[in-house]
Amino acid sequence: MGILVDENTRVMVQGITGREGGFHARNCIAYGANVVAGVTPGRGGVMFDDSVPVFNSVEEAIAETAPNMALIFVPPPFAADAIVESADAGIPLIACITEGVPGLDMVRVARYLENRHSRESGNLVRLIGPNCPGLINPGARCKVGIMPGAIHLPGRVGIVSRSGTLTYEAVGQLTGLGLGQSTCVGIGGDPIIGTSFVEVLRLFNEDDDTDAVVLIGEIGGSMEQDAAAYVKEEFSKPISALVVGASAPPGKRMGHAGAIITGESATAEAKVRAFREAGATIIPTPADIGSTTQTMMQAAGLLS
Repeated sequence: MGILVDENTRVMVQGITGREGGFHARNCIAYGANVVAGVTPGRGGVMFDDSVPVFNSVEEAIAETAPNMALIFVPPPFAADAIVESADAGIPLIACITEGVPGLDMVRVARYLENRHSRESGNLVRLIGPNCPGLINPGARCKVGIMPGAIHLPGRVGIVSRSGTLTYEAVGQLTGLGLGQSTCVGIGGDPIIGTSFVEVLRLFNEDDDTDAVVLIGEIGGSMEQDAAAYVKEEFSKPISALVVGASAPPGKRMGHAGAIITGESATAEAKVRAFREAGATIIPTPADIGSTTQTMMQAAGLLS
């Protein structure tokens, strides 16, 4: 059911004893996620909330609790090292929530991850983020990140987004219409991230429990055009797409570090045009995410 995370996900939280890490770890646990370990150098041996053991290193946490996913709340100057530590230990899936990770650090991380394989599956280590809300599988009651769990509803619509808050807006509208979600993935808004739209769309395309997908893009970069090309050539399910930032002035940063218009291809207009030509259903404004997706699914015979 869904992609990437499920009831078998065993979560290790790096930075669990910090304010943000502790707050969101508690919320993940309350939602139903199986948080088996925390990692904070120098705090090994203590218990988080009397239930989760804390270790000094990822290797120690693996030896004692066998996690298969890392959730990172480490401050920006140290986040890259935290990602590398988990990748080096063979953790197959890593979600880095941290905002403000230096770009040069992520260049080095991206190169490091190119040929890094997990111990568990032998597949390449997958990074979600940084500067992302994480991911959630409502049907499996598995939340790994900062998204508000209460607004999610188990169902068959996948969501992939560069924007955290617009992910929540999409979920709220879909849930209000009775359209539940299979998995919601926030890939992050920085220029250099671990997992692209295309990679998530490929997983949704192969998932028998996902009938349709909502994609939320932004100005800046060309990931949306790459996604549109994949949709046109290979994607087999109905997809609705929203691209925000139509009124942003060229060269000015708008929220996310990646949301900077650096050429015609980075504009909202160019991205919308690419999705329209690929056959995606265009969502006119953020207020229309739910209704547009509902209409699209009705037209596809997925709803009565």
